[in-house]
This record gives sequence, C-alpha cells and structure tokens, in this order.
Amino acid sequence: MDRRRRQLLMSLVALGALGAGAGMAWWRFRPATVVSGAEAAFWASEFDGPHGETVRLADWRGQPLLVNFWATWCPPCVEELPLLNAFHNSQAEKGWQVLGLAVDQPSAVRGFLQKLPLSFPVGMAGFAGTELSRSLGNLTGALPFTVVFDEAGKVAHRKIGQVSEDDLKQWAQLA
Repeated sequence: MDRRRRQLLMSLVALGALGAGAGMAWWRFRPATVVSGAEAAFWASEFDGPHGETVRLADWRGQPLLVNFWATWCPPCVEELPLLNAFHNSQAEKGWQVLGLAVDQPSAVRGFLQKLPLSFPVGMAGFAGTELSRSLGNLTGALPFTVVFDEAGKVAHRKIGQVSEDDLKQWAQLA
C-alpha cells in the first residue's frame, strides 16, 4: 500500500474513533427522562442557605426558574457561575429567577461565596442535591447540571455540562 492510501486509511480510522467517542459521550451524558413525581418533589424541597436561612424551592414556583447544581471543586461549575450571575442580573426584571444548589460541603461553599459573591440565592444541597439532580434526569450525577423550569413549574430544558451564552439566550425566550 502506498503512503497516500495508508494516510487516508489512518485518517478514516481516526475519524471513526472520534465519532464513536463523541457518540458514547453524548449517550452517557444526555439527560434521561424526568422520574415520575420528580417535579413535585423538587418544589417540595427545602435547603439551608449559606447564612442559615431556609431556601424553599416552592417560593419560586410560578416564574421561570434556572436551577444550577454545582460544587466548588468542579472547574466548569466555577467557570460558569459569573455567566449565570450575569443572566440573573439581566433577566430578573423579566421575571427570571436563578437558584444555585451546591452539591458540596457548606463550609467550602461559604468560603467560596466570600471570594465570588453571587447575586442569586444558593441552597446547600449536599448529597441530597445529587439525588435530586438524578431524579430530574442527571443519571450520572455529573456537574454542572442545569434545569430550567417554566412558569407552570414543569421542566422545560436540562443540560449536563457547562452552560453557554447561547444556551442562556435560548432559555431566556421562555419568559
């Protein structure tokens, strides 16, 4: 086999491997179906806030709500928080609410929020946050995980992985 054909064959093999890997990643990290009763369980949940206040999820029902499951030890989570903060600040007057649910140790979250204050509320979800995210379709428990609820309290969008400005622009159309 001449060199050119060998290069073409190697390129095709590499392309096939890349496609298979991308397909597997998509399959593994795609949101699954929302578990029956998960939305009701979500709205019934309560968590402590960073300063001991109670964060009642039912308080945001009836408005579009973006919920972000995150942790201080998760680099993509930390990277997207300023973008989510900007979304909250620009969309609040249109009725949007943003809530962060920290799947982390409360002391780590409090220390983090001293360095990077957020203008949206944060609930200390801990391990319960992982289970809640799984019921909403995040079977692997991967972070970050973002869920958008419409005004009726139903899941409208979900994303496993870091959100982008394009995601936020698309979701903002709900309000």
